[in-house]
Amino acid sequence: MLTDTRRIIILGLFVAIAGVLHAVEAWVPLPLPVPGVKLGLANIVSLAVIELYGWREALAVAVARVVLGSLLGGAFLGPAFAMGLSGAVASTLAMAWAHARWRPALSLAGVSVFGAAVHNVAQLCVAAVLVMSAAVFWYLPYLVLFALPTGLATGFTAAYFLARLPRGRV
Repeated sequence: MLTDTRRIIILGLFVAIAGVLHAVEAWVPLPLPVPGVKLGLANIVSLAVIELYGWREALAVAVARVVLGSLLGGAFLGPAFAMGLSGAVASTLAMAWAHARWRPALSLAGVSVFGAAVHNVAQLCVAAVLVMSAAVFWYLPYLVLFALPTGLATGFTAAYFLARLPRGRV
């Protein structure tokens, strides 16, 4: 059993890792025909925390990552922050629900794809409110299409990472 101090330190390290992945992803543009599509690298951390600690800790890490990333990126409390926070919260809760409901029958990659799709829907809902138009939903089929490969990539990466962790140490 982990002590509270050790648990807080490890979760803080997960926030730092997620923050770095968030920043790296912002720096690396993807040459895709659909603007705004991202790999979702920070979701690797969310999946790992769901698997290791549970949904509450994963939600705390996701929110802290978005706040940290928006503060460092200069977008705190702006539209990008609202969209990022909505996507992170919705996808983390969706992945935690899918993990609790369907694991181990559904792999981490499947949980991740589900979370990626929910992330896109949540962000489009916030975007529709911000621009006061439902026209942004024309974008949804493209985003869901890209949720499949990006969700699979983050899910397989999280599974790879978790398989190599020494059990009982985290």
